[in-house]
Amino acid sequence: MINAIIFDLDSCLSAADEPGQELFAPSFAAIKGANKGSHASQVLEQAFAEMWRLPFDCVAQKYNFTPAMLTAGWEQLARLEVTTPMHGYGDLDSLADLPAQLFLVTSGFRLLQNSKIRALGIAPFFAAIHLDAIDESGHRGKQKLFEDIIRAGQLQPHQVLIVGDNHDSEIAAGVRLGLRTVQTLRPGAPRSPLATHHIQTLHELRPLLA
Repeated sequence: MINAIIFDLDSCLSAADEPGQELFAPSFAAIKGANKGSHASQVLEQAFAEMWRLPFDCVAQKYNFTPAMLTAGWEQLARLEVTTPMHGYGDLDSLADLPAQLFLVTSGFRLLQNSKIRALGIAPFFAAIHLDAIDESGHRGKQKLFEDIIRAGQLQPHQVLIVGDNHDSEIAAGVRLGLRTVQTLRPGAPRSPLATHHIQTLHELRPLLA
């Protein structure tokens, strides 16, 4: 029986670009301004597209951003905040019907991620919210946060379900810990062969809890 369900936020409960493409525009402009010819424009566009799906530090490392590009993007992103309401994918009502304790684990810049949670109004659904803030020293990654939840709740692996979209992040971490994983195949999410289950909407989640 599943006693705890751990959810990701971006591209799981809401589209990362729901607040609008203009949200990241100042950050993209700052990175371009610091580029100084080290990256071709098409490479930058590929990196920017991935920033909607992956944490900035991962994208910067993958595309070998220069220190100046990293600093320019970081300074802009660290002060971003969503100030308009968000609605998520339209199936968040199903969270209230799940017969288990729910937890939210998300990675990113603290101000931005907290503002998304506030804009969605989803905090009451969760027993606890864990934010792996990449702009703070000592951030530990999702796997460590999963381990904290399991330890604090005195849970066994078969009692925990991980729900998220990212093959390399929460799905891989769940597999390493021996947990069942559910990939939400939201628009643009590459299908993960590691996931135990795949769903299109959260309404498909409850039958998997048995």
